[in-house]
Amino acid sequence: MNILILGGGGREHSLAWAIQQNPKCDRLIVAPGNAGIAEIAECARLDIEDGGAVCTFAEENAVDFVVIGPEAPLVSGVADALRAAGILCFGPDREAARLEGSKSFMKEVCTAAGAPTADYARFTEAEPARAHIREQGAPIVIKADGLAAGKGVIVAMTEDEALAAVDEIFGGAFGSAGAVVVIEEFMEGEEASFFVLCDGTDVLPIGTAQDHKRVHEGDEGPNTGGMGAYSPAPVLSPEVEQRALDEIIRPTVAEMARRGTPYSGVLYAGLMIKDGAPRLVEYNARFGDPECQVLMMRLGAQVLDLLLACAREKLSDARVNWAEDHAITVVMAARGYPGSYAKGEVIGGLEDLPEDSMRMVFHAGTVREDAANGRGALLSNGGRVLNVTARGASLKEAQARAYETVAGIDWPGGFYRRDIGWRALTD
Repeated sequence: MNILILGGGGREHSLAWAIQQNPKCDRLIVAPGNAGIAEIAECARLDIEDGGAVCTFAEENAVDFVVIGPEAPLVSGVADALRAAGILCFGPDREAARLEGSKSFMKEVCTAAGAPTADYARFTEAEPARAHIREQGAPIVIKADGLAAGKGVIVAMTEDEALAAVDEIFGGAFGSAGAVVVIEEFMEGEEASFFVLCDGTDVLPIGTAQDHKRVHEGDEGPNTGGMGAYSPAPVLSPEVEQRALDEIIRPTVAEMARRGTPYSGVLYAGLMIKDGAPRLVEYNARFGDPECQVLMMRLGAQVLDLLLACAREKLSDARVNWAEDHAITVVMAARGYPGSYAKGEVIGGLEDLPEDSMRMVFHAGTVREDAANGRGALLSNGGRVLNVTARGASLKEAQARAYETVAGIDWPGGFYRRDIGWRALTD
């Protein structure tokens, strides 16, 4: 098969790494890709939010299957365009992707489905939102309704923080994503991520994970896109997982089908778990990043078969073959992230690191320096730059292997958290 993956981050590098191991994969193209992806696949320049351009590229390159990585092309309707052109693809249509694209839409669906989630209110103007905060008090959660690259959520521990968050969002900090503000009840408990594949009717669980959103050790400091993750998530026991399926996931999938917008793709449920009871924090219409990296490390080549079964509406015949293992990923970021940071810094040492089924360095924000002769230096090109990922028979073993790999990377301008996995290792 000729396969095209849309995206260019660590998530897409890990998807490419897993998919290219499957013998069904003859040719693999990633658009736009990055320096790490270029080591294992062809990279192509393409506007991945332009459905027409993606279809034309797929037809010109005899692409058999398209895997959509990020949320923006999904919300833009790229999957709709591909399906209309008769091209097999993995990812929900535009209307179904609103489960991530609009937090208020997600809440409406959950209410109709009876799925347990936080109480909420929706606002289009600042003053009513501020009045609501004063009435409810803190802690409270303030969210930009639309896509904000994982940064449009403020967990306000004081009323002043909450009021400032409302002003920030309505003031344009997140562009059009902040035209509507959703204010939610603060939920207590332990947060975890649950990933399932859906083909419009059937649901197949494919893994659990927990990530570290805060920038500093001990889960302190501002939120980021994710500083690391591990899988499986101990808090998502088989009993809690079953409750999440029965009370949240399946009712949501049934409600989407009832609305005439069946959900097809990966459904990523962020859950808050307290006393064994899960409640939905949010849905994402794609794999998480960096959660995808640990899932791909554990699933390997079978991922392609699972994604194909999903796209072909044959999930009822699919099975996941799990090893009794653990995986962890440590994000190396540019100093200053999630604020301002430098790009173009040289990163060394990667060529001397082993890369195999037990450890991989997935690139998130990298480019190669132009070189007149031969291969140019590897340069940083983003906030989150590298995802150092490792497997082990235990989480402790995986953690040790990941940090051993980190130690071999020469990047003075980078930083990373030294406690990824701490919650699971101290429980």
